[in-house]
Amino acid sequence: MNKLFDFKHFRGDFFGGITAGIVALPLALAFGVSSGLGPSAGLYGAIFISFFAALFGGTNTQISGSTAPMTAVSMIIIAGIVAAFDGDVNKALPAILTVFLMAGIMQIGLGFMGLGRYIKYIPYPVVSGFMTAIGVIILVTQLLPALGYYPKEDQEYVEQFKPYAEEIILDNILKDEAGEGILVLEDFETTIERAGAITEADILKESQTLAGKEASGVIGSIKVLPRALKNVNWLELLLALGTIILIYGFKRITTAVPSTLVALLVMSGIAFGFGLDYRPIETIPSGLPLPNWAIFTEFKLSSISPYIFTALTLALLGAIDSLLTSVVADNMTKTKHKPNQELIGQGIGNSIAAVFGGIPGAGATIRTVVNINAGGKTRLSGMLAGVLLLVILLALGPVASQIPAAVLAGILITVGINVMDYKGLKAIPNMPRTEVTVLIVVLVLSSVWNLVYAVGVGLVIASLMFMKQIGDLTGKRSDVEPLIKEKAWPDEEGFPDELEKKCVIKHIKGPLFFGSTSEFQQLARQIPETAETIIIRTGRMQYMDQSGLYAMEDILVDLVNQGKRILLVNIPNQPRYMMERIDIIPDLIPEEQIFDTFKELLAWLKVNNKNGNAKV
Repeated sequence: MNKLFDFKHFRGDFFGGITAGIVALPLALAFGVSSGLGPSAGLYGAIFISFFAALFGGTNTQISGSTAPMTAVSMIIIAGIVAAFDGDVNKALPAILTVFLMAGIMQIGLGFMGLGRYIKYIPYPVVSGFMTAIGVIILVTQLLPALGYYPKEDQEYVEQFKPYAEEIILDNILKDEAGEGILVLEDFETTIERAGAITEADILKESQTLAGKEASGVIGSIKVLPRALKNVNWLELLLALGTIILIYGFKRITTAVPSTLVALLVMSGIAFGFGLDYRPIETIPSGLPLPNWAIFTEFKLSSISPYIFTALTLALLGAIDSLLTSVVADNMTKTKHKPNQELIGQGIGNSIAAVFGGIPGAGATIRTVVNINAGGKTRLSGMLAGVLLLVILLALGPVASQIPAAVLAGILITVGINVMDYKGLKAIPNMPRTEVTVLIVVLVLSSVWNLVYAVGVGLVIASLMFMKQIGDLTGKRSDVEPLIKEKAWPDEEGFPDELEKKCVIKHIKGPLFFGSTSEFQQLARQIPETAETIIIRTGRMQYMDQSGLYAMEDILVDLVNQGKRILLVNIPNQPRYMMERIDIIPDLIPEEQIFDTFKELLAWLKVNNKNGNAKV
């Protein structure tokens, strides 16, 4: 944090922060609406994450806030928890924010554990498939609001859920009575009395909840799209189309002014100025953001325990998103970020944002690039971006509440289009089949099933494929496949004939791990029974895991029991350490049978020669 109060670059930091804050404003509002918590949640998240991630983070020029990937995952979490609370967002809010708070705390933990440097090992096909799925999810789910169609307000659509809604309400009554110790079969009067108290409003509310749930996500949006096309609100559609056209069109004129902000101001000005009958976004509360103490006072482990893994995934996604942006910032500024410190800063920002009701976020690539190009040099720029958004909230909250919902839908559609990984998609014809499989699996599962589980499945498949490939490669390089005669290494040329007939030389040319043990175990079956001395050259076996260790132990024990002499040459430090832990060295293989070089082994063999027949 040595540059925290370095005002030498204040002018550049000021313009960088202000510019980045202006770019962040429409996106923060749009992401808040998309998440399901409203525009204020997006704005609160952008304010606190931008300020505190910059203050405590490890990338001087990073601008953080709401991002498309984090919003897409948050949207799924929010929808699931709201459904569990019978569609009541206010009741579900403490549980939702608690999950976000957990994700922030987990990010802090990841930073303190030093895991920031390992994020780079996430396979590119997993990241590519995930990012493209994010784009698909945002694009498809925003088609309905862009058409001015809201399933909960479609009376005909909602009506079909009324029978199921009544069934759920009655089921909840029976569950409540069971919890209160009322024996339903012996006391119908209580049940009848409570059932009679159910109003049409209760049934309608539950039906709307079910309708909204059924129409959520990519599959749900596609299901109701035909209804949306039959019930298009042409004004909303024109506002959304106008926004999209302005965003892409204005970029062709100049990139000095953010086209997203221009589209937001122009289209909102037209809608409001001409008094059009449009649908505005939810009202943004005026005044300073206040902590949501219900996170702590109404905390119930049962409410959030099903989402612990989801919170971890959210934390990991935010870490990947932020650190990738940090790499971009490093390349532009010729600096080096601190990955673990960055995770701590992001975690603090997300934790504080959650307490104040904001959605989680991460380092934002576009805003960071804008900041750097505008002159941002230190973390002051990110802090100033957060301060600017707070000033806008306090001064222009009521004005921002008049923004048309269709305009934000148009903005989000462009975000969905832009966030897709076209580089990865274009490379599909030239990529290895295994990597294409991983990309497509993650893309499809993320889009139509579950983002969280899709990433996990993608990582498992990618890891298994990688291990198989490394195992196959190691097996081929190590010459332990059946019927392969080993080629002598240069220092083995001229091996004495009398020794050659008695010795078998085996080369291990790669890591010995669980993916290659099956090939390695074939080594024993290749050794003739007449061989007396087995020379195993391990100089290129730089790594051995527990599976490889026990596979080697089994083979060596069998060979020793057969009366064969084992000689090891040039054992690297890590494999030697592993072999010493379980006493292969020196109990099974004495120190005098371990050599640093093949020359030393050869000299020892000439002195300790045995009679017998063998081959190389």
